[in-house]
Amino acid sequence: MEERNPAILLLQDGTIFHGKATGKKGISTGEIAFNTGMTGYQEVFTDPSYVGQILIMNTPHIGNYGIHESESESDKIQIAGLITKKFSEIYSRSSASSSLEELMLKNECVGITDLDTRALVRHIRNKGAMNALISSGNDNFEELKEILAKVPSMEGQELSSKVATKVVYDENPSGKHKVALLDFGVKKNIIRCLVERGCHVRVFPMSASLEEINTFEPAGYMLSNGPGDPGVMTDSIELVKNIVNQNKPVFGICLGHQILGLSQGLKTEKMFNGHRGINHPIKNLKTGKGEITTQNHGFVISKESVTLNDNIEVTHIHLNDQTIAGIALKNKAVFSVQYHPEASAGPHDSRYLFDEFVEAIVKN
Repeated sequence: MEERNPAILLLQDGTIFHGKATGKKGISTGEIAFNTGMTGYQEVFTDPSYVGQILIMNTPHIGNYGIHESESESDKIQIAGLITKKFSEIYSRSSASSSLEELMLKNECVGITDLDTRALVRHIRNKGAMNALISSGNDNFEELKEILAKVPSMEGQELSSKVATKVVYDENPSGKHKVALLDFGVKKNIIRCLVERGCHVRVFPMSASLEEINTFEPAGYMLSNGPGDPGVMTDSIELVKNIVNQNKPVFGICLGHQILGLSQGLKTEKMFNGHRGINHPIKNLKTGKGEITTQNHGFVISKESVTLNDNIEVTHIHLNDQTIAGIALKNKAVFSVQYHPEASAGPHDSRYLFDEFVEAIVKN
């Protein structure tokens, strides 16, 4: 194996870590975040919600089971950069089609390995979310600091338009239940979960008008996940408000959940550190049952704004920090969750939410 070139990780607060280069050689910038999942790195890296983020994987060994063609959540790697403790150049799974490094090179993803990710995560956990830079071709710190200083904050950025579809397309056109899916950066497994339940899913660009969507005559509406700050997506918020007013079933996931809340007069706020992993504990306040969930978000609906809205019911809470993890409208078949019930990768505890959505369509 060839000796890897040196690489640098520079944080917004001036902290520097040294390591070795992986993937594409060059410079990459974004907001640094960490994921606590023990598996599913391919699904994580290809999740469109990670656009604009440099990702630390808490699991020390990454790449060891390679890349499988069926396990991508979009058509390419979406993360801005990758940080690992140990990066595996070889893989052991016989069904894998390539190595992680081959995929990173194909998608021009810059990475750094052989640094102390435990110390790095502890630093970010204490200091909060911040921007960062990976460089494997330039060690001039003054130049790198200037580059990093120009990187915009995640707060205030609209990023969905970078990853959402630009064209309308259909999945399972012979399905019984027509679902219009508004794409803010949808994961493929959300569509799969709907198709598995007999839905004909028509995916619409986030720029679609309500009139265009309604030519499909949908029985229900799906609001997808996606990246960026929901608070600046004023056109999408207004569109979702009009969708809700039609009194048909609506189901929102992650960014879709936040936009739904904003459309009903709630507020969102940036988290000190986001929730990212496949082991987050949630309590369903309706049933009293716990769920282990997959999560990936840096914004959350404000608890204070919910207390001021009599039409909103909090349905789920995050058991680690009591943040709002699910809401429903009291007088409509409209609900949403802050986590990923399609859970790819992750546990299937929350797949029942897709069943409830389809049941609401049937009843409507």
